[in-house]
Amino acid sequence: MLGQARAHLADASTRIHLVEALLPAMPIGDWADVVFSTATFHWVPDHPALFANIFQALRSGGLLHGQCGGAGNLQRARTPAADVMAMPTFSPFFKDWRRIWEFADAEQTAHRLAAAGFEDVETSLETAPVDFPDEATYRAFVETVVFRLHLAALPAALRPAFLDEVIQRVIKTADGFTLDYVRLNLRGRKAGV
Repeated sequence: MLGQARAHLADASTRIHLVEALLPAMPIGDWADVVFSTATFHWVPDHPALFANIFQALRSGGLLHGQCGGAGNLQRARTPAADVMAMPTFSPFFKDWRRIWEFADAEQTAHRLAAAGFEDVETSLETAPVDFPDEATYRAFVETVVFRLHLAALPAALRPAFLDEVIQRVIKTADGFTLDYVRLNLRGRKAGV
């Protein structure tokens, strides 16, 4: 991703610095004018630490603007997956499974941002369902995006069976091949001097 960004921004007229970091850590302090993120923060389980580190990375007057998965995100896909994870065939591979997503609600996120020091905090949830035309398209997407880490926990021979079990449960729901995305929009400002 950084390589793509460098190539795309090579001719940019403004000064842009790209930084690779393992979140929630931010290897910069009092430096950034803006921290922008899309579809990333839900992969960081410790939002209080994340927001505190972003706050420290911003200069006075700096802005955090982001969007990630929010409360209820992918619930109709996660519920059948949890059922399948508990099946005797698969459960031994998930005994040490830890939560991989933090899907917070708007109110909780507003409190976390304020606790980190942000002002002018704005948070909201928005639904953004995505419909897939058929089972094959749905399967290809959830295999590489939604359940990528679930499948990585399994031996290769069991991965197709895991997806088969999940998809059989999804087919029985009224919404079928719809992923019920819920986006958490968040914004906050570090007070200026």
